[in-house]
Amino acid sequence: MLKLSISEIIQRINQSKHFEAECIDSSFQIKIDEYTPFVCFAIHNGHNLRNELKQKCLLSDFERWQEEDPETANFISSLPIVVSANDSRYEYDLNRNEENAIYDKAWGKEVWKEELTKNEKDISLQKHRNFYVVVYALIQKLESKFKAVVVYDIHSYNFKRYENATPVFNLGTERIDRVKYSRYINYWLKELKKIDLPGIENTTEENDIFKGKGYLLEFITSKFQNTLVFATEVKKIYCNEESGEKYPLVIEELTEQLKKAIINTSAYFAKQKTNLTVKKKNTLLSSELDKELLKIDNQLFNIAKDFEIISLINPVNIDQARKKFFKNRYQVNPEFVYKQLPINPFEFKRKLYNIPVEKISDISLRILYQDVIDSYADKIDIIASIGTDRFLYNSLRYFGEPEKADIKNAEYILHSSLSIDEKEEMNLNSNDVYHYFKYEIDKYGFTCKLEISRKIISKVLNLNNKKTLYIRKDSFFSEKSLKALAEHEIGVHMLTTINSRLQPLKIFRLGTPLNTHAQEGLAILSEYLSGNISINRLQILALRVKTIEKMLSGFDFKQTFSYLMDTGLLNETQAFFMTARIFRGGGFTKDHLYLKGFKDILKYYNQNNHIMNLLIGKTSLKYKNVIEEMIERKIFLPPKYKTRSFINPVEPNPIVKYILNSLH
Repeated sequence: MLKLSISEIIQRINQSKHFEAECIDSSFQIKIDEYTPFVCFAIHNGHNLRNELKQKCLLSDFERWQEEDPETANFISSLPIVVSANDSRYEYDLNRNEENAIYDKAWGKEVWKEELTKNEKDISLQKHRNFYVVVYALIQKLESKFKAVVVYDIHSYNFKRYENATPVFNLGTERIDRVKYSRYINYWLKELKKIDLPGIENTTEENDIFKGKGYLLEFITSKFQNTLVFATEVKKIYCNEESGEKYPLVIEELTEQLKKAIINTSAYFAKQKTNLTVKKKNTLLSSELDKELLKIDNQLFNIAKDFEIISLINPVNIDQARKKFFKNRYQVNPEFVYKQLPINPFEFKRKLYNIPVEKISDISLRILYQDVIDSYADKIDIIASIGTDRFLYNSLRYFGEPEKADIKNAEYILHSSLSIDEKEEMNLNSNDVYHYFKYEIDKYGFTCKLEISRKIISKVLNLNNKKTLYIRKDSFFSEKSLKALAEHEIGVHMLTTINSRLQPLKIFRLGTPLNTHAQEGLAILSEYLSGNISINRLQILALRVKTIEKMLSGFDFKQTFSYLMDTGLLNETQAFFMTARIFRGGGFTKDHLYLKGFKDILKYYNQNNHIMNLLIGKTSLKYKNVIEEMIERKIFLPPKYKTRSFINPVEPNPIVKYILNSLH
């Protein structure tokens, strides 16, 4: 981090430069990613105490920590302008005027073994003066640019010393012009009340135990007529104030939700009080790519880029196993052989968890990267257990299993479609598929590889890391199923692969956790909106759910195969490959997510939700809000290639539509 003098900091502010720096005496830090009409302060976040003062201090590090405001700088780290103290309030309290900034006694305890010298005090008070020189320059700059400014002065407080219940959030407004600012005060209180923390009841009050009489508010309000200061106290429910233990999940939730509350309130304030045109609230956040984020993104990608579950759990002897199974008249379960694992699971996990995600300043992106790392740790457990009894457990832990509603939906599809005679002539072979896929890829205007292979279970396999579509050599298709497959594999899976490679960050090449649900849902939605989904296709999706149910209920391979044959919907080759899809590795439960994902994405689409941004890469619905925020901020690029059937949908088959509308 840059070390700058006070004059250098002010010069950069006056020149509207973006920068992050620590004051040359290490007393405070300032970050300006974007010039916006709001600024966040954490003036009691610091814990530093000069060595000569520490020797004179009667209080231990922990006793000082108890009365400081730990983590408050973290709470506001995602915002574009942040000023946070590094020095302890026990050296000088920035929320007191200069005359009262140095304690003799605090919270009933003597602070010093002996009186501080004039020189010792002067050094501390000069830091106090320097800080407020920067505060003045910063607010003056922001008011000159935007006419009005809102300041978030974030503190925390110990609550166990109070006998009565105290609020989670307290806003002090006694020194604010309530006539002038009442609507913004009420808006901020409303946003604070929305914050939902795990296992904690949110109570938000105004002027409950703190009235907002601190010096930062007093200084800014006395110097600037158009700046509103929200002196906001957070109850220390995010740590144990008596032991110092932190609660990381609460800290993470507070950080994420305070970010939303601050942005929402700032957008409301900016629209009413400033000269800034705010079309979308997220444009108030920085559009610059953090250097630490780029490093972490590259580090994660280099570790996980060659990791692909599907290529590792495909049996290498699939053709031989099928021939032997048929030769034995379906009486002996096949024995599958797999590739040797090219990864050391322990080393892989160690590298993942050594990635310093805590350095990502934006909480939304930090959580995204944490989740992706966790998902890869789970996936390495899956592939490390291929061919063992642990594989099914690990698959269930990551992909889950069909719920009762999924099974009922599958049974409904099979029951309602049995009487429908839908004949499709399977007269197109793998070469026909190859040429048709080539034609469709050229129409989209991107490039990828196509290969015909004997080594895959599914008719078509998309390997994201190799940007390659594999077509099974002995597969046959009808014209309609070929078009549907092109919509599925090229219009969504390959398209999102290509879009992910156009992003400045590589995270979407790896994929968000459990993106199968959304990606397969989108792919089948593309089949549906193009008019190419068939009753047979719905039956296949339903049978996959039922096949997993049979496996989980104790059926072995040959019993499950027999169940599929008894349905009369599949020939022996189709039944073998469907059973193999589910039993490979030791029990692979991913395929229930196709029907579930389609049902959920179709519902989402029918509610007129915007789905195009989900084509940015391998994404999940869970992260749609983060994706849209980052696209608005220009951190992510909107998807270049868009699925044609999403742009120009056709009227679906009425029977298919009726069946789908009847699902739970």
